Amino acid sequence: MSNLSKLTITEARDKMRAKDITSVELTQSCLDAIDAADALNAYCAKTPEIALTQAAAADARIAAGAAPDMCGIPLGIKDLFCTKGVQSQAGSNILAGFKPEYESTVTTNLWDAGAVMLGKLNMDEFAMGSSNETSAYGSVVSPWQREGSNTPLTPGGSSGGSAAAVAADLCLGATGTDTGGSIRQPAAFTGIVGVKPTYGRCSRWGVVAFASSLDQAGPMTKTVRDSAIMLEAMSGHDAKDSTSADFAVPNFEAMLTGDIKGKKIGIPKEYHLEGMPAEIEKFWADGADMLKSAGAEMVDVSLPHTKYALPAYYVLAPAEASSNLARYDGVRYGHRATLEAGDGIDEMYMRTRAEGFGAEVQRRVMIGTYVLSAGFYDAYYRRAQRVRTLIKKDFDDVFAAGVDAILTPATPSAAFGLGEMADADPIKMYLNDVFTVTVNLAGLPGVAVPTGLDAQNLPLGLQLIGRPWEEGDMLNIAYALEQSAGFSSKPNKWW
Repeated sequence: MSNLSKLTITEARDKMRAKDITSVELTQSCLDAIDAADALNAYCAKTPEIALTQAAAADARIAAGAAPDMCGIPLGIKDLFCTKGVQSQAGSNILAGFKPEYESTVTTNLWDAGAVMLGKLNMDEFAMGSSNETSAYGSVVSPWQREGSNTPLTPGGSSGGSAAAVAADLCLGATGTDTGGSIRQPAAFTGIVGVKPTYGRCSRWGVVAFASSLDQAGPMTKTVRDSAIMLEAMSGHDAKDSTSADFAVPNFEAMLTGDIKGKKIGIPKEYHLEGMPAEIEKFWADGADMLKSAGAEMVDVSLPHTKYALPAYYVLAPAEASSNLARYDGVRYGHRATLEAGDGIDEMYMRTRAEGFGAEVQRRVMIGTYVLSAGFYDAYYRRAQRVRTLIKKDFDDVFAAGVDAILTPATPSAAFGLGEMADADPIKMYLNDVFTVTVNLAGLPGVAVPTGLDAQNLPLGLQLIGRPWEEGDMLNIAYALEQSAGFSSKPNKWW
């Protein structure tokens, strides 16, 4: 029974209902896999006692009948989600030792559905990064390797631990968060499915904030069907989150028919970037052909303000981050610097934040504080907000013209090596978000679907962008793409 961790959520659900396996057996298989995979550094906290207790309760619930779909499913939880009594540090030294006395709404929803927590997953510090190299816990290593090379690769970021854990079968699914692509980019790098829901679909309460108008939680799983099942359990209105939408949550799995005849899929001309690898262009064209063969109509569309998205994002996100991270001052919780005789409150603030925040977080806080300052607010922040409005209007116009979804690459390349961008201009790292940030700026749903391997045997994914609140329709198109692509590759186990 040691291979149970390789099951999908769908397979495990059906086997538990058929009494072929128990949640305790499934959970133990995952715990064993986690203990054998320390080389990946995907988990920053293991919770085997909690997991086995929850699994036993899930088995009893399943035996009693009418258990929810997620009942008994072992999950990894990104360290950004507050979990009661379990360290929740957001990958940062400034929150060292912080154990919340409360549970995030998303994890509460999952536990109410009977899901099982295996542990907390490593991530870029405060979700700021595209390679999972900014974590206080050290870098996560992708389970994938280039053909003929053992160079450690990034699993992507900021949800790198989540992506690596799902791809390496250390859990059946994981929570992630997406502020500018932090679910979709790592999903594409590791050959899994990652869903960024419409802004407001999943509650942000109890999720450590990076940029409040952009952050959104979502599922990271092995298949589109698994994502549909997990997203339904995570979603729902929450009175504790003022940005949570009071919309009914549909049965996303029931909407996966695979029938996309007559659907209009937009191909945005602005996403054909200068210097984009030929492999990415080919995978994109192949994906369009797959959807066309499944009965969809491909239409060329224009999103004219796309070129301004990345600069606008890297004004707005750091601005919100500088405001949100002001609370980490060493007074109430987390790290507090040791003071010397004669030091006052100002010295305590400065030293605590200098010691607690890593270099990337410090960089973004300084950028954010700068663009919000009196002399530059209009020149940067207000202008970026206007650009954001124009980007949203671009999408509104395309959808108003009858387009059902938009197909783009998920990333501008396959996974790169750890350290390969460490000394580069930070903007080169930021360019990893070039295809994903528009979705966050416009508040739209997006999904990354693995479609094949590149010449170095690394996964590549495509992104589908859906209409607001129509995750079910978007996932059905993603399901058709998944079925056509037939991606089933797994990393060769080296850890």
